Amino acid sequence: MSKTTATTENGARIADFRVLVVPGLDGSGPDHWQSRWQRLYPSFERVEQDRWDVADLPVWSARLQEVLAQRPQPTVIVAHSFGCLTTVHRAGIDAAHVVGALLVAPADPEKFKVTDVVQVRLPFPSVVIGSTDDPWMSAERAEHWAGVWGSEFVNAGAVGHINTASGLGDWVAGQDVLAELVKWVGSRNSVASA
Repeated sequence: MSKTTATTENGARIADFRVLVVPGLDGSGPDHWQSRWQRLYPSFERVEQDRWDVADLPVWSARLQEVLAQRPQPTVIVAHSFGCLTTVHRAGIDAAHVVGALLVAPADPEKFKVTDVVQVRLPFPSVVIGSTDDPWMSAERAEHWAGVWGSEFVNAGAVGHINTASGLGDWVAGQDVLAELVKWVGSRNSVASA
């Protein structure tokens, strides 16, 4: 995130929140924007899975819960692909401590046969970012799921699965969306610094 987006107009700062990075399958390698954001902001924490190659929603969701329980403080989740489904599933069971979520290029629940368990209206502000040429979920389907989840929808254009292959580098446009989400969360919660 650029220093200009680190503080929002209402005084909410990204530093006012615990930020959890929730990758998808294969765990977001070193050139993935999630990993790059973690290098830019070392306070961002990653939810690690034992098996990045096995998309097991109950197992991944339980791990997310374990990490959330380690530090009970207002948390913003930054999820990608299957990590988005993990976040939604966890929120449907227990959304404690989560105050916002950025859900980037969600994997299609139908492809993973988890549609029934992710039909959840999220109880916190959230944004879904989709792509017009994402092989894992079309922009139309991503917008549909954004509606189901009660999320704002942002169409990022033709940027594939919004991953390393997309060549986004530090993905400044995504950082700007995160800053807007933090502003939205800050206006709903009294966690922003004075």
